[in-house]
Amino acid sequence: MSTAVAPSDATVVDDMRRWLERAVIGLNLCPFAKAVHTKGQIHYAVSPALDAEALREQLIEELNGLLAQEPSARDTTLLIAPRVLQDFLDFNAFLGEADRVLRRMRLEGTVQIASFHPNFQFGGTEPDDITNYTNRAPYPCLHLLREASIDRAVAAFPEAEAIFERNMEMLEALGRVGWDSLGVAATAHPQACPLRVAANPLAGGEPDGPAQPVPWVPGVASESLRSPHEDS
Repeated sequence: MSTAVAPSDATVVDDMRRWLERAVIGLNLCPFAKAVHTKGQIHYAVSPALDAEALREQLIEELNGLLAQEPSARDTTLLIAPRVLQDFLDFNAFLGEADRVLRRMRLEGTVQIASFHPNFQFGGTEPDDITNYTNRAPYPCLHLLREASIDRAVAAFPEAEAIFERNMEMLEALGRVGWDSLGVAATAHPQACPLRVAANPLAGGEPDGPAQPVPWVPGVASESLRSPHEDS
C-alpha cells in the first residue's frame, strides 16, 4: 500500500467542479446540470474512506444529509471517493451494495444513485473507447439524486431519451485528443493515495464484468450502469 500523500479535499472538489463545468456542462452531456450548478445546489462530499465498509457508512450519512435539506438548498450530492475503489471492477461491484443500502433505508423511488469512475467501461467496449468517457470523472463518485428532481427535469426536456445517443455521437466526433484538451483529469492521480483495491468484501463474491450500456443522462437519470445484484 502506497504511503504517498493524498490530494487535499479542496483539490478533489476543484477537480470535480472543473470536470462538471468543462465536460458535463461544457459539452452539454447533461442539459439539466447547469441549473443546479449555477444555483449552488450541488453538495460535494469528499470521503476519507480507505475501504468499502467505510464508504458504505458515509453513503448512509450522505443519504440522510441530502433528505434532511430542502431541494432548494441541496438538490443533489456528489459523494467522491479518491482513496478507495480505484479498480473499476471493485467499484462496479460496490454499486450493488449501494443499491442494497437504498432498499434497506426504504429510499427506492425517493433517491437514485448514479456512478462515475476514472476508468468507467461499458460492457462490450474496449477500455479506450471514447464513449466510455460519458461516465468518466477524475475520481470514483456516487451521484445521489432525488427522484422528484429527475422527474421534473425529464418532463421539462421533451426528448430526454435521445440524450444518450447524442452524447455517444458527440464524443465520437470529439475524439480522445479533443477530450484530453478539456483538461479534466485529476490534478493528483488517485493512485498516489493510500489505497485498498482488493476485491470488495461487501459484494459477496467476484466483481461483476464491465458495466452494461443503458440509456442514461449523466448526472440525472437511470439505474446504475451495471448488472443488478441480488440482496445478500
